[in-house]
Amino acid sequence: MAEDTPNPETPAIDSGAVDPAQAPSFGIIGQYIRDLSFESPNAPASLLPGAQQPTSNVNINVQVKKQADDTYAVELGLNVKTERQGSVIYALELVYGGLFRVKNIPENQLSALLMVEGPRLIFPFARQVLASTIQQGGFPPLMLEPVDFLALFRRNLAAAAEKQKQAAQDGAPTTVN
Repeated sequence: MAEDTPNPETPAIDSGAVDPAQAPSFGIIGQYIRDLSFESPNAPASLLPGAQQPTSNVNINVQVKKQADDTYAVELGLNVKTERQGSVIYALELVYGGLFRVKNIPENQLSALLMVEGPRLIFPFARQVLASTIQQGGFPPLMLEPVDFLALFRRNLAAAAEKQKQAAQDGAPTTVN
C-alpha cells in the first residue's frame, strides 16, 4: 500500500495560486455558415469526362470581428474554382465561422490566438461543408489538405511590415490595423 507522504524531490503545488476566475480561457460558443454559393455554369456538360484533368484553384482567408468584450467571430473564407480547358466546371464560395469566447488573454497574444487557433479549430468543419457541397453538385469531393494557419499568419505579418516599410520609404503616412 502506498504512503501519502510528500516526495521531497517533487515541488509542492499551491492550489490557491491561480484564481479560476483569472485563468486564461479560449472556447468555442458555436459555428455557422454565413455564406455558401455553388455554381456549375456548364452543367450538365461539365459532368462529362474530358481529355484533360480539371485543375482547382483554392483561396483561403481569415477574418476576425469583435462581437462583444470577450466574444469574437472568426470567419474562414474559402473560394474554389475548378476548370478544365479554360471552362469553369464549378465555383464555390464559403464563409464558415466560429464564435469564440476569450477571457484573460494578454492583448499582445490575442491576435495570434484568434488568427491561428480559431481557424485551426473550425477548418475541419468548413472542409467537410466544402467537400459535401461539391459532391452534392455531382462532382468528386475536393478534400483540402490541412492548412498551416501559423505560417499564413506569419506571412501576413511580414507582408504588412513590408507594406509599412515601403510606405515609410515613399513618405506616405502609415497606419497599423
